Amino acid sequence: MADPSFDVVSKVDRQEVDNALNQASKELSTRFDFRGTNTTVAWAGEEAITFTSETEERCKAAIDVFQEKLVKRNISMKAFEVGEPAISGKVFKVTGNLVQGITSEKAKEIAKKIRDEAPKGVQAQIQGDQLRVSGKKKDHLQDVIALLKNSDFGIALQFTNYR
Repeated sequence: MADPSFDVVSKVDRQEVDNALNQASKELSTRFDFRGTNTTVAWAGEEAITFTSETEERCKAAIDVFQEKLVKRNISMKAFEVGEPAISGKVFKVTGNLVQGITSEKAKEIAKKIRDEAPKGVQAQIQGDQLRVSGKKKDHLQDVIALLKNSDFGIALQFTNYR
């Protein structure tokens, strides 16, 4: 039988993000402080979300509303990057991006952390935009998960395929 293993990934459930976006859009259309400011939030491609408003303050407030909805749906704020609103014609506009996948630099950093601090017999292999962690004992793998949860790599990590 093969050694127990799990995958370390950085993925966002697109349906949950879509639900959060729809909730935020609905709230922006009904809230009193957003009336008359033409504030909107919408998809701008596969991984991007655009916020527009007539004032910079309302644009920032729309971002806060959306981030609040993401948190309620258990999506990490590390998985969503957004810049500062910039004026575009008569409206302020800003685009936020969903961050998915583990870059090779981050994967190397995570693998080094596992090599240095994990129990003996635990290996980490980089497989594209994810890591496969395997070891002789399931208890050691649980220790690695706890180690990674307590470390901050600047990205949202999920643990899948635990077997």
